[in-house]
Amino acid sequence: MAVERTSLTAPGAEVLRGLCGGAVHLPGDAAFDEVRVPWNLQVDASPAAVAYPAFPSEVAEVIRAAASVGLKVAPQGTGHGAPPLAGRLDDAVLLRTSAMTELQIDAERRTARVGAGLRWGDVVERAGRSRLAARHTTSPGVGVVGSSLGGGLSWYARSSGLQCSALTAVEVVLADGTFVRATDTHDSDVLWAARGGGGGFGVVTALEFDLLPVRRVYAGMLAWDWKHADRVLRTWAEFAGDAPEAVTSIARLLQAPDEPWLPADVRGRRLVVIDSVVLGDSAEAERILAPLRALRPEIDTCADVAAAAAARLHLDPEAPTAVYANSIMLADLPDRAVEALVASAGPGSQSDLLFVELRQLGGALSRPSARAGALDRMDGSVLVLAVGTETGSGWEAVRAQVGRVTSMLEPWSTGSVYLLMADDEAEARRGWPAASWQRLAALRAQVDPRGMFVTPHA
Repeated sequence: MAVERTSLTAPGAEVLRGLCGGAVHLPGDAAFDEVRVPWNLQVDASPAAVAYPAFPSEVAEVIRAAASVGLKVAPQGTGHGAPPLAGRLDDAVLLRTSAMTELQIDAERRTARVGAGLRWGDVVERAGRSRLAARHTTSPGVGVVGSSLGGGLSWYARSSGLQCSALTAVEVVLADGTFVRATDTHDSDVLWAARGGGGGFGVVTALEFDLLPVRRVYAGMLAWDWKHADRVLRTWAEFAGDAPEAVTSIARLLQAPDEPWLPADVRGRRLVVIDSVVLGDSAEAERILAPLRALRPEIDTCADVAAAAAARLHLDPEAPTAVYANSIMLADLPDRAVEALVASAGPGSQSDLLFVELRQLGGALSRPSARAGALDRMDGSVLVLAVGTETGSGWEAVRAQVGRVTSMLEPWSTGSVYLLMADDEAEARRGWPAASWQRLAALRAQVDPRGMFVTPHA
C-alpha cells in the first residue's frame, strides 16, 4: 500500500525517533507502510509518524515530543473509524494503542479493567468465563476504548443502556503530558466527557466499567430471501415498536459476499435478516419472537446459548476490510419509510451495498442514564446504517448509494447523528444535546487549549 512522497518526514518528526522503546516509525522506514494502515482499508493515511506506546509514560513522551515540534497527535486503536481522519494526519503522529493489552475481570464486583489496545472479543471471552457479559458491539474486532468513548450500542442496549454509561473510571494522558485517573469523585469532568464524548480531551490508556450478570441468552438469526423484504421489514417495524426491553434486534437487507468465513446457507445470497438477543428463559423468548417466526423464515438459528456467543451473531468481518458507512437516526419507521428503504436498497433498487441495517433503539436507550455523561441516551427509535464495499464503479458510486438511502429516509430523521457510525465528517454538534456539546467544547478548550488532538469529527 505504498504511496509516493515528495518529502520523507514532516519537519521535526525525527525528534520522535527512539521513543517507545524504538516502536516509532517515520515515512521512509521499512515498516512504515505496514503500520500506518488502519482496519478500514479504504483509508490511505499519511501521518507524520506512527508510534506504538506500551505504557502511559510512553504516551506522555510522544505527546511532549510532538508538541515540541508543532505536531498533533491522533490516538487510534483498531482504525475502524478511520475514514473521517483521511487527509488530516500529515502534521500528526498516529498513536496506535494496540500494545496496551491489560485485561482484568473482577467477578465478585462484576467489573472489567481494559487497556486501550483491547478488542471486544477479548473482553467477551474472558468475562464469559466468569458468567458475566459486557455491553459489547456487534463485532468482536472493534476496539473497546473507541466504541466506549463514542457511546457503544450493544445487544443489551435496550435493557441496560449505552456502554459509555457503564464506565466507572478512565485513565488518560492530557495534552501537557500529565496522567489523570478520572472517577466520579476525582476529575469527574473528564469521566463525564469519556461517557460518550467521543475523545479529543487526551489519550485514553485504560477504562474500567461494569459488567452484566448475564450467563446465557436466547439469540440467533432469522432469514428470508430478500424478495420478502417489504413484508418482513413491515412486520419487524411493528414488532420493534412494541417489543419488551428484554429484546434488542437488528433487521438487515444483506447482500452477502461469497466468502468462506460466512455460513454456507448465507454465503453469496441476498437476504433479509433479523438478528435478536433476548434476555430471559427460552419459553419467554420464543413467545417474544413468535410474530417474526410466523413469517416462516428459511433460516432460524435462534436458541439458548452462552452469552459470549452473541459476539459473532452479526457475522461482521473481523479481518481488515475496505468499507464505507453512514447512518441516519429515525424518529419512527412507518410503512412509507419501509417502502423508501426497500426502494433505495432492496430488490429492484440496483443497489450493491453490502448491507443496510435497522437497529432497534428505545427502552433504556431513550431514558437518561443514572450516570451523567456527554451522551446518556439515543435520540430516536431506529438507527439505519448503510455499508458498502468498493465495486468496479469506485468509492464515489458507493457513497452515492449510501447517500441515496439516507436521503430517502430524511423525512423521518431526528436530526441527530451517531458519530461512531458516520464515515464522512459530520457536524459534530449534532452528536450531542446542545448543553452537552457546549460543556464538551469548554472542557476540550480547557484541557487541550492548542488543539493538540485530532478527532474523527472536528
